[in-house]
Amino acid sequence: EVHLMESGGGSVQAGGSLRLSCTGTGFAFDDSDVAWYRQAAGTKCELVLTSTSDGRTIYSDSAKGRFTVSRDAAKNTLYLQMNSLKPEDTGVYYCAADDGGLEWSPLCWGQGTRVTVSS
Repeated sequence: EVHLMESGGGSVQAGGSLRLSCTGTGFAFDDSDVAWYRQAAGTKCELVLTSTSDGRTIYSDSAKGRFTVSRDAAKNTLYLQMNSLKPEDTGVYYCAADDGGLEWSPLCWGQGTRVTVSS
């Protein structure tokens, strides 16, 4: 069973940076696509980017040029480095995984980690 834990959120001013972590247990992390989603208050769940098991990263338009990802296989962790943050990046960030290509875990579900960017 896929278990994911997000951490690293906080409050920053516009232009600042944060690094979020997504740690997975209960599934083959290395063989899975892992994605970051976010949800601002009153809005729908939004895909930020996807890190594929074959080493690619697929960015949303909002993330291109500002966000990057890296994987630590030993820790089953995906890091999201967010730079040049904007107020519109504010929201709760969640990760999801496709359990080795079988089925995605629920989107924008669980604890998440909150990011607040002030202008």
